[in-house]
Amino acid sequence: MNKNLDRELLADVAERLINHLQSRTDVQNIDLMNLSGFCRNCLSKWYLAAAEKRNQPIDYDLSRELIYGMPYDEWKKKYQKEATKEQLKDFNNK
Repeated sequence: MNKNLDRELLADVAERLINHLQSRTDVQNIDLMNLSGFCRNCLSKWYLAAAEKRNQPIDYDLSRELIYGMPYDEWKKKYQKEATKEQLKDFNNK
């Protein structure tokens, strides 16, 4: 497979993952962290790092908005729940 096609396929997969996470607002970041070791905020940071690597000036707020599909503060107000003791315990034991 040529490198350009591989990059296009990876971009499609990443876009599908981001769209999936935007639609699954019931899945909390703490759940993602506990199950997979990354969350929406991690994706936002990875996006920011990729932009910076290519000298594209964006900030963390914009990268989070692109990943969350809305401003982060809005997402938090609408969808974020307080982590349970069990979730926090699981997170801290990793």
